Amino acid sequence: MDTQQNTALTRALAEVPGPLPTSGVIHIAIPHTDRFTVVGNHLAQHPDLSCTAVGIAVRIQSLPQGIEIGIKALAARCREGEKRIAAALRELEAFGYLQRVRDRLPSGRVITRTVFCNQPTALLRPRRPAAAPPHAQAPAGAQAAPERVPAPAARPETPGQPETLAAPPVPPTPPAVSPPAPLFVPLVPAPTAPKPPPRPLPHPSEPTPELDRAATAFLIDLHRHAPQFTLSETDVRRLAPGVAAWLERGARPDTIRHALTDDPPNLLKHPAKLLKYRLTELLPPPPPGIHDLAALARPRITVTPFQTCDGCDRAFRSPTPGHCRDCREHREHRSEATRTAA
Repeated sequence: MDTQQNTALTRALAEVPGPLPTSGVIHIAIPHTDRFTVVGNHLAQHPDLSCTAVGIAVRIQSLPQGIEIGIKALAARCREGEKRIAAALRELEAFGYLQRVRDRLPSGRVITRTVFCNQPTALLRPRRPAAAPPHAQAPAGAQAAPERVPAPAARPETPGQPETLAAPPVPPTPPAVSPPAPLFVPLVPAPTAPKPPPRPLPHPSEPTPELDRAATAFLIDLHRHAPQFTLSETDVRRLAPGVAAWLERGARPDTIRHALTDDPPNLLKHPAKLLKYRLTELLPPPPPGIHDLAALARPRITVTPFQTCDGCDRAFRSPTPGHCRDCREHREHRSEATRTAA
């Protein structure tokens, strides 16, 4: 897609507050004065609704009262077919945005009303009754009765003690109302939300001059294999610890080169930033130690060895030498018979 220069767009971008992001969408918010519809983020960013359902919901919400919103009526106004519109209406009905209510008219006829709610989760919250305005006028001919203040109860006087006045009653403290939980948490952060700090470049656990020389030579020679990744001397010094960490973990130079330079963006403006990101995010795990490899080589199943029976020379499995099962049973029967005869 060819990018066209637009003077009005350039002026609008200059008025956007804050620094412009290098990637992603840039919002130019121009306030509407007429013909607009307010749509909540719980609908626009709904994680389980399809884009077709969100678009149909926005179209329905923008229509005036009494307009037919059946499948054929929406298909006549939209470019989607009847099957996609029917599937979108079923999605909206499943999440409560669209509801069909059966109602009986005074004539006795039963009709089905189609109701669209722009915020269905708000229907589940209890609604507070509307408070009367503080400046409500009294009906004509009526006079406001003077407010009676109850007199404090008389207390018996005790001789020798001064008279004390009773303290006014303390009004009860209303219970604290916890704020309601948010109805919808957007998955996409706002454009002005603070971004987390980037992860630091990895460094070798035991830096050595040999690792530093090998990493520096690797970065200097990188442009021969990928001409887009031509680095300055400052970039080479800054990225050398990251390459040294890869080399320390047993990664071969060809493997590192493919991981860092494969599938670059079409317009690579900052190769050093891309290399730093890939060196940090694609860092391989450290090689296993001697004890870890010994645990892998250790047999998982213990095999019971064969033994030779001392009585009949039959082979049987047992951790210790001795007699087989038949010989043990024969010896037990013979000992029982001997005890019985005695």
